[in-house]
Order: sequence, then structure tokens, then C-alpha cells
Amino acid sequence: MKRKFGIAMIVGALLGVGVTAQGVAAPAKKESHTANKATNKTASKSTSKTSPKMAAKSGSKTSSKKIVAAHSGKSHKVAHAPAHKGSKHMTVAAVHKPMRKVSYNEVDPDRLALYSASALVIDQVSGQPLLDKNSHEVVPIASISKLMTAMVVLDAKLDLNEVINIGEEDVDGLKGTRSRLPVGTTMTRETAMLLALMSSENRAAHTLGRHYPGGLPAFVAAMNRKAQSLGMNSSRFEEPTGLSSNNVSTARDLARMVAAAARYPEIRTFSTTAEAKLELNGRISQFGNTNALVRSDTWEIGLSKTGYISEAGRCLVMQARVADKPVVIVLLDSVGKMTRVGDANRIKRWMESASLTTDRKPV
Repeated sequence: MKRKFGIAMIVGALLGVGVTAQGVAAPAKKESHTANKATNKTASKSTSKTSPKMAAKSGSKTSSKKIVAAHSGKSHKVAHAPAHKGSKHMTVAAVHKPMRKVSYNEVDPDRLALYSASALVIDQVSGQPLLDKNSHEVVPIASISKLMTAMVVLDAKLDLNEVINIGEEDVDGLKGTRSRLPVGTTMTRETAMLLALMSSENRAAHTLGRHYPGGLPAFVAAMNRKAQSLGMNSSRFEEPTGLSSNNVSTARDLARMVAAAARYPEIRTFSTTAEAKLELNGRISQFGNTNALVRSDTWEIGLSKTGYISEAGRCLVMQARVADKPVVIVLLDSVGKMTRVGDANRIKRWMESASLTTDRKPV
């Protein structure tokens, strides 16, 4: 009996030890799980700092700084900078819009508020019209005629140093215009051409035609032949000054004439001379250019001529360089004394802000 009781005590003790061991082992396992969870959480937090997503975010800040700097430096390479999603800086850069340029062929001449009834701007390199307003309308051209007068004189290779005179025949009997060249004034043919082109002196232009071989009829015939040779099929000349309203042309034809006249060095020089002091009849007289734009520092003009009679209105033609482009500008029948100059300046500002592309057909 005692033996059985002893065995039972031993078994009980062993069972107690097992239970106690399990009770101790369970908390240890829980503590280990908790420690592992904490370790994994720390590692995950540490790893997230260098995750690809965060690296991209960090990289986007660097890239956006480059984009902002590119904009501030007016660089056009912004599109090549790496763009990353979620970048606040990139959002700012994306809404930055450059100033829109207007293409030449998108502009209606009426939107420029031109006061000239006919207007034409020709790109001399491509031959394309950049602006066109009633360019085929046949109208009187007034003193623009004097460009043809000068070309005919130079084509004849007449002696520019020959002395010619102002006669009664050179006095304006059509409009009764005044002149600072009294009858009897003598000057070289070169001086007469300078005054005709620079100051639009009608008597100077008329005497050039009168002193042509064969006289005035031969001169007028030569003017019309020259017009035909230039393809000015809608043009007609009746006399060398432009005082007659029968001297007619179109803006298209005059663009051809201006381009041809610009090939003569004398015409370029005389027509763009701002002012000149000349000795006439023993006295020094000062003459100025009828186009105020030749005195402007903002214009680069290679050839210029103005014109006016009541039938023609205010006219202006120029060969100039505008927005780094050689162009011919023709403005006819402008109302108001200064509106032709205003139209020229409006065209210049438009060209400087417009793009350099056009798909219009050549003249």
C-alpha cells in the first residue's frame, strides 16, 4: 500500500513539473512573437525610407527644381526633364503656359485695324504674301510713280552729273502744287533724282522726264515698257510725277516695282536719306524726307516712297527688314495724314509678335 502511494506521489510530481513547464514556455513564446513583430515593424519602417516609391518622391523634388530653374532661365528643354507622379513642383511646372504666337496666315487684316484701303506685305525670301487686303484693286498711286521715274533714268545710263534746269513746262498745271524749286533753278541730274525720291519734288521728277532722250513722250513710253517687263500688268503711267490720277496700279504690282527698285543702289540711298542741305541758285536749302520712319531707330528701311493726291489718298511703300525678315510693304489710300505711318507700325508690331510660318501661295 505504501509502495502504491509512493508511486502515485512520483507520478503527480512529474505531472506538476510538466504543467509548470508548459505554463512557463507559453509566455516565452508570446514574448518572442511580440519581439519579432516589433523587430519586423522597425525593419519595415527603416526599409520604407529607401523604398522605390520614396526614392521616386525624393527624385521628383530634385527634378522639379531643375524644371523650375529651366523656366526661370527661359530654357526650351523642360520637356526632356524626368517627370514623376505626385510631385507638387511638377504640377506647378505643368500649368506654366508660354506666350502663344500667332501665325501670319491666322490674321485677318481687319483685326489689325489698318486705315489703308489696300495693303500688302510680301516676304522677299519666299515671295509669299504675309498680309493681303484688296491687293488686286486698281487705284491711283500718286508719287509712288517716282520710283518708276528713277528706274527709267538709271536704265538709260544718263550722266548723273549733267546739269539740267527747271523750266515752265515743269510747273504743276494739274493740281497747282507748290515747289521750292523756282523756274530757272539748275542742278545735276543726280540732285534732281535725290529731291524727287527724298522730298517728292514734282518739278524735279518732271524735269528728269523732260530731259530724257526723245523728251517726255519717250520717257512715258519707257515707263510703261518697264512696267510690262516687271509683270505689272494692271499698271499704267501717264507722266513722271504721279500728279495725274491716271497713273494707276495695284498693291500687287507695286510690290513688284518696289522689289525691282530696291536693286538700284542710287534709289535705295536717295529714298532713305533723312535730310540734305543743297546749294541751289547760290543759296543753301535744307530738304527732308517725306517718310518720318526713315529717321526712326526702330526701323531698318532699305527703300521708301510716299505719295498723295486727293484721288489716291495717303500712300506708302517700303522695302524693310522686320522681325529679321526682308519684306516689301505697300499701303494705299490711307485716310488721315499720319495713318499710313500708323499702319506701318501696326504691321511691324504684328510681325514681331507673330510666328515665322505661313502656307500662303507665292505671288
